[in-house]
Amino acid sequence: MFLKDKRFHVSEVYLKKESRIEALSVIMVLYLFLYSIAQWKLRSRLKETDKFVQNQVKKATQCPTMKWVFFLFRRITELAIPVDGTVEKRVVNMTDELWDILSLMGEECEKYYV
Repeated sequence: MFLKDKRFHVSEVYLKKESRIEALSVIMVLYLFLYSIAQWKLRSRLKETDKFVQNQVKKATQCPTMKWVFFLFRRITELAIPVDGTVEKRVVNMTDELWDILSLMGEECEKYYV
């Protein structure tokens, strides 16, 4: 499970107060809940539309993990370019596969990248 992943930095959290430990536990449970919903939604939409995502070994799958999907989005960057006194914002490093994933997740996710 990804919570045991060293990059999650759980081992670096030192809490003594019971109320803070409980608060962190609630946050982690909410995070897992949202993670599970996002994964379920993406997998359901992939099956409904008969689309696929490439997995780590470049094979098409309809059951990607959200950890893998987050990894695919790691290079996405927003650039702010000053033009004639205004700032134009552009999203770079988007691929067709990432646009497809966003469209499957819905407009509420897509709007952050347009």
